[in-house]
Amino acid sequence: MAALGVCVLGAGLTACSDDDPEPSGPAASPSATSAAPAYHPFNGGSRGLDNPVLAVKIENTRPALPQSGVRSADIVYVEQVEGGETRLMAIYSSKLPRRLGPVRSARVSDLHILKQYGKPAFAFSGVNPEFKPEIRRAPVFEVSQETGGSAYSRWGPKPIPYNLYASPKALLKRAPKADRPRDIGFRFGPAPAGGKPTKGFTAHWPSATMGFTWSAKEKRWLSTHGGRTNTAAEGGVIGGETVVIQYAKTTRSRYRDVLGAYTPVVHTVGSGRALVLRDGMSYDARWSRPVAGKGTTFTTADGRPMPFAAGQVWVVLVNDGKPFIP
Repeated sequence: MAALGVCVLGAGLTACSDDDPEPSGPAASPSATSAAPAYHPFNGGSRGLDNPVLAVKIENTRPALPQSGVRSADIVYVEQVEGGETRLMAIYSSKLPRRLGPVRSARVSDLHILKQYGKPAFAFSGVNPEFKPEIRRAPVFEVSQETGGSAYSRWGPKPIPYNLYASPKALLKRAPKADRPRDIGFRFGPAPAGGKPTKGFTAHWPSATMGFTWSAKEKRWLSTHGGRTNTAAEGGVIGGETVVIQYAKTTRSRYRDVLGAYTPVVHTVGSGRALVLRDGMSYDARWSRPVAGKGTTFTTADGRPMPFAAGQVWVVLVNDGKPFIP
């Protein structure tokens, strides 16, 4: 299975600087509004149940590291882009960091993923001119560098394009009607039976790898990038309580980057296999999303809902088969 390496063994937030996460709004109790769910549908928590949804594209190549604000996301998607590299799309609602980035350009796979979120705010730094009409037609509130004004700034010692950062509060001020959280198919609760003790795992793309190692001390999966510890700009190691390896068909889109390379498109509507990592265990699972406007459900091998651990969720999208080379 070339897209994934799994190591099966016995299982076994630091103080931040000015990037400390801060509430993106007052937490609403389930009784405060009829629309508020019993727990946050993105992370299983009780905070920010009625806060708006913000999606942000963040660079994920070595020159951009360390990243800012990823640790505060509710959900982090890892998508393949041109050249066999990857890029993140981070979803924020329950809390916001003061700064996030480096912010980079959007891709066609983003719009496919975001349709299950209703009409969120969507932040990015640019887009292929041929792809721009699709952004304009998509059910998102665009808060790109082009439209976001002072919400964006150049910061730090890295050169362009790795030094563009954004204030999420300022971004959301430009999208006051962004949708609130809705059910996207995730379920949270105690770990089911049938898991395998798992120490770590590595996902592969043609030019990139990301690993996740279980930390019993921190009770979450700590990530590596290209074999190196994936530290955050605000301190600590980037990682989540649940990591979902979602095997999805990856094909070539009709769009190209400035070097002429075709942009991959990850097909997240449909169904397929998955591997869910939580609590130092791994679970064989299935994913299903029959239509773009509905959420993605995950079930165990015997067809029951696959509950996630409360906390940050990573959805790592890999090709179902060998790593896809466009």
